[in-house]
Amino acid sequence: MPLDFSLTTEQEEIRRLAHEFAANEMRPKAAYYDELEETPWDVMSKAHELGLDASAAMPEEYGGGGIDFVSQLILTEELSWGDAGMAVAINGTGLAGAAIVAMGTQAQKRKYIGTLTDPGELRIGAMGLTEPNSGSDALALETTAREVEGGWLLNGTKQFCTNGGIADIQVVFATTDRSLGPAGIAGFVIEKGNPGMRQGRKEKKLGVRASHTGQVILEDCFVLRDARLGMEEDGRETGPGVLGALMMLEATRPQVAAGALGIARAAFEFARDYSLERQAFGRPIARHQAIAFKLADMATEIDAARLLIWRAGWMIQQGLPFGRAEGSMAKLYAGDMAMRVTTDAVQILGGYGYIKEYPVERFMRDAKIYQIWEGTAEIQRLVISRQLLGERRAIQRSGAFAGESRTAVG
Repeated sequence: MPLDFSLTTEQEEIRRLAHEFAANEMRPKAAYYDELEETPWDVMSKAHELGLDASAAMPEEYGGGGIDFVSQLILTEELSWGDAGMAVAINGTGLAGAAIVAMGTQAQKRKYIGTLTDPGELRIGAMGLTEPNSGSDALALETTAREVEGGWLLNGTKQFCTNGGIADIQVVFATTDRSLGPAGIAGFVIEKGNPGMRQGRKEKKLGVRASHTGQVILEDCFVLRDARLGMEEDGRETGPGVLGALMMLEATRPQVAAGALGIARAAFEFARDYSLERQAFGRPIARHQAIAFKLADMATEIDAARLLIWRAGWMIQQGLPFGRAEGSMAKLYAGDMAMRVTTDAVQILGGYGYIKEYPVERFMRDAKIYQIWEGTAEIQRLVISRQLLGERRAIQRSGAFAGESRTAVG
């Protein structure tokens, strides 16, 4: 099969619509929401109306847009180019949706995905995996789910949840039986208003400040039996269980990488344009080799990251396994690349890069989290190295499920 890097007509249209939305709706408000650290409900609602939020990726049979995975990557890159914090707010529901699609019964998918994709009303989801004492080793959960008459009783605290405490639907992972190890972990859907669930501390963050990040505290939180993902009405458990969550997290890594790519591209473009206008020693600083070479390196790294990301997305579309940890490669490289590119953008602007009048300092702050959430850069290297060395069983413990649940996104 010959290589073809061209986009389909539909993908080009998605890119155009997302770029226009990012330029017209997100960028003018980016500094405002970053400064105040408020949830951008108005922008989120407009994105939902246009089908540019997480609902775009959800299956058509449950009311979603059903766009292919590469299109999702394109959409995420453009929204993150607009503003990373608002992009996370717009897409934050996606992780909860992915968990339900991967692990839920048909009835659960129809009910909960249908709720999230309803075009008439914006409803958001959140996912709770990370805990105060459980981050990269995500299977070391302390949150418990005890079976009681008619359902389950959940107790514990979830940390760094995007939309945590304000979501209409909260997906929570808990241990039902510690003696079973990973097999004893289950996912539960908790609806807003449940008296046993409340928001804890809302976090103040370095970057992506337009997204809501909070604790979710469960205190004798009772849910009905059918709130357990994969639990049929007759009490039979179906679906992939914790394996579904493993697959979900691995598949989301290229999309997280696309967010880092969007930030890096925004920083590069601003630095390039600035350097063509800023004069030093009688000519634009872009014409000085020190700056020109820096721009050349930035552009090269951005394109290299996109190729890794699109390769991973293509593999997901083809149903191919990440035999060499291609998803982790994309996420690792894009996260590190975004930090390098945004730091260089600040350097190119000099003193102006360090002040809030110019957006590159925000780009740099936003980029940092992409080396941390959905599996730190160190965890990604662990996953990749173990996969290359054939240590597949170890991966499931230390890598494929690790991820701080996107930290601020889950």
